[in-house]
Amino acid sequence: MNKFKAWILLVICNLFWAGNYVFGKFVVAEISPVWITFTRWLGASIILLFVAYYLEKPKWRSVFKVWPNLLILAATGIIGYNLILYSALEYTSSTNAALISALNPSVIVIGSFLLFKEKMTKFQAAGLAVSLLGVCIILTRGSLTALLSIEYNRGDLLMLVAVVMWTIYTILGRRLTSVKPITATAIAALIATIIMAPFALRQGLDFGGISKLAVIGVIYMVLFPSVGSFVFWNISVQEIGANQAGVFLNLIPVFTAIISWSLGERITGAQILGGLFVFAGVYLTTGLLEKKMTVGIKEVDWSKRQ
Repeated sequence: MNKFKAWILLVICNLFWAGNYVFGKFVVAEISPVWITFTRWLGASIILLFVAYYLEKPKWRSVFKVWPNLLILAATGIIGYNLILYSALEYTSSTNAALISALNPSVIVIGSFLLFKEKMTKFQAAGLAVSLLGVCIILTRGSLTALLSIEYNRGDLLMLVAVVMWTIYTILGRRLTSVKPITATAIAALIATIIMAPFALRQGLDFGGISKLAVIGVIYMVLFPSVGSFVFWNISVQEIGANQAGVFLNLIPVFTAIISWSLGERITGAQILGGLFVFAGVYLTTGLLEKKMTVGIKEVDWSKRQ
């Protein structure tokens, strides 16, 4: 597979993830975050186990040896992140949720620095600051003086917690090199559904009161953001690497805003401005600008030698 095909898969992959925010906003009006997370990952874990078996040929003994790590991944990336995400969508717009989630790459950089002392450059630090400014603009709806207020949208604040959950999941997932990614996701999802089963059953669900739209939404979440996106993502990362693939995550808020706008959600100037700051910060955090400047300096030095 060439790079162009990998880019196409990444675009589709992030389009599916964007749809999760939009469908999640509709589904959470009828089904609780607990049941959404439980049913989504129950279906996804079964399908992902078959996909992992045929694509990755996992060695199950090696998988079982790292079950404590997989348990942590299940608690943070599957249960924690998704429960908080769907809870946030009860209070905030899908566009806001996606824009705040775009802070993830920057927070992952600082998380790696704090937990594992991974190097953080001045560009990455600046990128984090710019991204945080963008999130502040979104949280305060463009009025930064409102930062002094104690009244914020509960959903926006929950999304910040979701970002932390995904950061922990990502950082720990990077360290889990003994298990292939789709297999790790499948097992973590299976563990998560087993943990959540008693809570979901105790909470109960009125199946007769669920609309066709909600059912379609849950089926979409199982097949596309959970299975399709993870498979496409892993195939693309193998082809072009994690750093290049990570840049495509910036498409999620863009796709979410376009889908939400087409469905009648109003996009505000503060969301656009805040989103631009978040994207600019993420661009600095990836180190792409720093690499271009370094290459440019080397080319200038080389020309002088000539």
